[in-house]
Amino acid sequence: MRFGINTFLFTFPFTNQSTRWFKTFKGWGFDTVEIAIDDPANLDPAQIKFALDKAGLVCGSVCGCFGPDRDLRGTPEAQQNAAAYIMKCLDQMVVLDCPSFIGPVYSAVGRADAVEPGDYKQQWATVVGNLKPICAYAAARGRQICVEPLNRFETDFINTADQALKLVKDVGSPALKVHLDTFHMNIEEKCQGAAIKKVGKLLGHIHACGSDRGTPGNDHINWDHIAEALKKVKYQGDVVIESFTKDVKIIAKAAAIWRKIEPSREEIATKGLKFLKKTLG
Repeated sequence: MRFGINTFLFTFPFTNQSTRWFKTFKGWGFDTVEIAIDDPANLDPAQIKFALDKAGLVCGSVCGCFGPDRDLRGTPEAQQNAAAYIMKCLDQMVVLDCPSFIGPVYSAVGRADAVEPGDYKQQWATVVGNLKPICAYAAARGRQICVEPLNRFETDFINTADQALKLVKDVGSPALKVHLDTFHMNIEEKCQGAAIKKVGKLLGHIHACGSDRGTPGNDHINWDHIAEALKKVKYQGDVVIESFTKDVKIIAKAAAIWRKIEPSREEIATKGLKFLKKTLG
């Protein structure tokens, strides 16, 4: 099991200049960096790979960014934009030697409507149809896509592990796995440990975050149940801290961070990592 940090906490959008953080991340004790790519044109993956190697880090995952213009259940143009964006990220991941593309790949974040069952069924078919060639593209490049359920306030499409598993089954690709996030599970799952066990061998990625989006461990989540479940399913993937503060304003607004949750983002990273290594490692 490796422990990583998502770049959302410190910078956005990620560019070639953002690699200045790598030395700091390594000094804090992280194994991996999760790079949130907003626009693939903003970065040179070869340059970033060089910086990672120099710092003694690896890019364990690329975090997808899905706004209204990238939506696999949206307008034809939004669907095309989303597919092209994911494929471009997958190409860059080959250069980065990064195995996993993660996030809510199925829809724009924040799209939460009360759609009729028939409309939902059609949207589901559209997403499945779009993901099949995307997953084939990923598989051909030796990459995997990990689909993340979000809480009810951020999407009306996939909120639970059960729904994510159904999507994986319907797409039918070995390149498609499930990505679980402790913050979203805290809202949507009856028991986080049970959800992890249900996903089992299809669990491809974990986001670790406090129940209030703050430091893992400085919250009410039952981390012992999570640790037991991860051990039960023999999880060997990455555990990545994905928290947010008011420092990166565009992300703070998107994640509804209106107040100071922790003393500093550095504390979220360092104390969170220490806790996760002790509890899960």
